[in-house]
Amino acid sequence: MSIRPWRDISRRKSRQIMVGNVPVGGDAPIAVQTMTNTLTSDAKATIEQIHKAVEAGADLVRVSCPDEASTAAMPEICREAGVPIIADIHFHYKRALEAADAGAACLRINPGNIGSAERVKEVVRAAKANGCSMRIGVNGGSLERHLLEKYGEPCPEALVESALEHARILEDNDFREFKISVKASDVFLAVASYYGLADACDYPLHLGITEAGGLRGGTVKSAIGIGSLLWAGIGDTIRVSLSAEPVEEVKAGFEILKSLGLRHRGVRIVSCPSCARQAFPVIKTVELLEERLAHIHTPLSLSIIGCVVNGPGEARETDIGLTGGGQGNHMVYLSGVTDHKITDDRLVDHIVELVEAKAAEIDAAAKAAE
Repeated sequence: MSIRPWRDISRRKSRQIMVGNVPVGGDAPIAVQTMTNTLTSDAKATIEQIHKAVEAGADLVRVSCPDEASTAAMPEICREAGVPIIADIHFHYKRALEAADAGAACLRINPGNIGSAERVKEVVRAAKANGCSMRIGVNGGSLERHLLEKYGEPCPEALVESALEHARILEDNDFREFKISVKASDVFLAVASYYGLADACDYPLHLGITEAGGLRGGTVKSAIGIGSLLWAGIGDTIRVSLSAEPVEEVKAGFEILKSLGLRHRGVRIVSCPSCARQAFPVIKTVELLEERLAHIHTPLSLSIIGCVVNGPGEARETDIGLTGGGQGNHMVYLSGVTDHKITDDRLVDHIVELVEAKAAEIDAAAKAAE
């Protein structure tokens, strides 16, 4: 019996493109993306939502541009966003031209859907002139009719063929600054399609399970699909598509990346589900700590374990650890070593202070090393 190397993630080799100032593909960190759900024409509301997503860690934000009022708001949005903005274009090529001129860093557009070859050339010219990249976004729910007739139903072969057809249109126009996605709401269909596309080209791939659902179900569904692809080394950007606020998509995206050791941002909490052995209310404590530590961006680890069964072992592997003890005396571990005991009084406040101090220490050391 052979056992696969259990921490071996070797990323697929892909070419690198730039989305504004964010490198995508190659050896660049996997970028986390979300999408606004405000009216893009309401620049103030859209910018506010973008800023919240950026505070949560978003590297890229997509906004829909369905009409002229939306692209008219794009100059202000792109100027104030703080991260590269991706303009979501579907069938109207003029919106792509307007978005490129307005400062969009990337156009999400399928060139085969916007009409004549001359229209495609116009969009490519606008993208080149403005330093825009593109994303070809194939979706299992909107495949071209000729592919549905050929294959009878959405299948991995159909999604990959659609993606490569669109890619060839851009290649024929001497444009290669693009990434590709082949999303589907069915996890099996999406994963198989990405595997096929990864073998067929070297373009960077944007991962997602589209229309994944609400906060809980959509997060689980996305974690299974996106996580399995990332573990196989496939993927250069990700979006967790939820029927929830964009900030929740960003948080879920980083949790997926953190769980695989691919990116680290903020506090990674290791905690037990609690049981009758717990010496303090674990669930409530973790809820409070997640809320109180949301402002910490520095990568570090914290274990919160209710009793001594697994507490010491988990604490050895984290920067700060808390293990429940009898009579309200709980052990605190620093860098895996027992350090001091605390009682129930100010338990959460004390852990927050320790985490903030550790984050400041890590930040100072990183700054001194520059």
